[in-house]
Amino acid sequence: MNKMFNATKGPAAVGPYSHAVIAGNTIYVSGQLGIDPAKGQLVEGVVYQAKQGFINLEGILKEAGFQLSDVVKTTVFLTDMGNFAEVNAVYGEYFSEWKPARSCVAVQSLPLGGEFEIEVVAVK
Repeated sequence: MNKMFNATKGPAAVGPYSHAVIAGNTIYVSGQLGIDPAKGQLVEGVVYQAKQGFINLEGILKEAGFQLSDVVKTTVFLTDMGNFAEVNAVYGEYFSEWKPARSCVAVQSLPLGGEFEIEVVAVK
């Protein structure tokens, strides 16, 4: 049975979607921007957006009973591939030993003017 999931401490969705959907032992987490949940606004700068995006992602996973080591696939969206090295360094802080499959794509724009977004699939 599929179940919508919204974390109590996660940032509010910027559209008609849930933070994640849990299907059996798999969770599909919607794209996480670098939004500070307390302020409801993007943090400044791509590195800080990446860090905040990971904080949001990790919080959603944890509240749903998953952890980063359960992540099997990530997709990173950047508005400027020139920021790849900086974002990759942040990514490596969160996925140092366990390295899930990953795609990184450049996009023209992201919601709210974001520079970074990450979505994941995790399996227990």
